[in-house]
Amino acid sequence: MPDRIFIDTNILIYFVGDDSEKRELSESIIFSDSIKVLSTQVINEFLNVSYKKSITTENELASLINDFTSNFEVNLIYNHTIHNAINLKSKYKYSYYDTLMLASAIENDCEILYTEDMQHNQIIEDKLTIINPFAKSALHI
Repeated sequence: MPDRIFIDTNILIYFVGDDSEKRELSESIIFSDSIKVLSTQVINEFLNVSYKKSITTENELASLINDFTSNFEVNLIYNHTIHNAINLKSKYKYSYYDTLMLASAIENDCEILYTEDMQHNQIIEDKLTIINPFAKSALHI
């Protein structure tokens, strides 16, 4: 059975960005056989950054969002997700938005969280491994 992976906003940004090395690594994650999971938080952050930085046209952006939401599991942020994030913040000292992502990943039974914003290879709650695919020591998919 394929891994369940949670994808952070920066992976999606690099997927459409100009940095060819980071784009290729992002593509390898997005097109992997793993079950990809996003949260509404990630979708909203991606849209916000894309609009701010004019990363792509509005039509291309709408098409990307359609592709993401059609091909990835997208989970909602619920009250219990918020409470879990608060507990994780207290324990791991990440920003609230980072722990909201951690809580979402754990609630959705993900084994891996791909991000460049947290400690590479850290294991959260004995369930979720943080992987920075851009780290020199990262094992690529």
